[in-house]
Amino acid sequence: MDRWERKLATRDTNRVVRPFEWGTEWLHTVGFPDCPAEANGNARDCVARFVTEALGDSGRFFSYTPVRDYRLRDGLLTFTSPVRSLYPKNDQVHAMWFRAPEDQGRALVVLPQWNSGPDGHVGLAKMLNRFGISALRMTMAYHAERMPEELQRADYHVSSNIGRTIHASRQSIIDVRACLDWLAEQGYRRVGILGTSLGSCVAFIAAAHDPRVRVGIFNHVSMYFSDVVWTGLSTQHVRKGFGEEVSQDELRRCWSPISPASYLGRMKGRDMHNLLIWARHDSSFLPVYSQQVLRTFRELDLPHRVFTLPCGHYTTGQFPFNLMDGLAMSRFASRHL
Repeated sequence: MDRWERKLATRDTNRVVRPFEWGTEWLHTVGFPDCPAEANGNARDCVARFVTEALGDSGRFFSYTPVRDYRLRDGLLTFTSPVRSLYPKNDQVHAMWFRAPEDQGRALVVLPQWNSGPDGHVGLAKMLNRFGISALRMTMAYHAERMPEELQRADYHVSSNIGRTIHASRQSIIDVRACLDWLAEQGYRRVGILGTSLGSCVAFIAAAHDPRVRVGIFNHVSMYFSDVVWTGLSTQHVRKGFGEEVSQDELRRCWSPISPASYLGRMKGRDMHNLLIWARHDSSFLPVYSQQVLRTFRELDLPHRVFTLPCGHYTTGQFPFNLMDGLAMSRFASRHL
């Protein structure tokens, strides 16, 4: 299994080691918390202050102006992201709408994994339809149709540029909430989120900040965004970009505003059903970090079920594990949404 996992994880030849950057100019565009675009040699302290303030008022940090330009045509929902980046193409959100004929007002926002192509999780969306669940499959920032011309991979969502990575995750999280707004406009009241890998992290934080979410399905889980990047087999090129500029502990703090660990307490007391999926041989979301999530859910007494896959991260996408995974998620959604 480990040999198969490594083969799949290392088959891409277009991974790029990018230079380390604090990215304060990206944090400056957020507006709150305040961060000067030019840190003048004080970037580490600027980022530290930004992180403290963002965590102190995460509701404001993830707030946004409602979308006014939703367009649905031939099953494709598009709209302008409430968050602006430096790339107009990235700021046009694409979400494929798969409506189940008799969904009884039930729908999930579906988020594929990092570097997913335009067809990622389309099969899962169709499987959900067979279980009576409509699915709105959203493309995250810098992926597929939103990818800037100079990229071959969604590097700007996860990279050794600390500020840009925070900005990208915040954009994807807010775009998910805008998708939930659209579902509400269509009359859907029984809604949830399903996310895989990077999509799981985005889904966690969106769900924690949006009480409309009744079901959360988190496919591969970790407490901290940075631990996955630092230790995962598939992100070693990103890890190399940091060099000796930051430690694993410092990066964990820097990226805490985009880590599930910072917000799981917000789910306490919610009438929300959660499915936590982890893989025993995961080389990207190491089992030790997945176990931290399971333990925290128990300690907080958050309603949840656990499904354990007998494979790795990349092998989850291979038969028969992809079928096992899809069925577990679809059955849970059908039962609890």
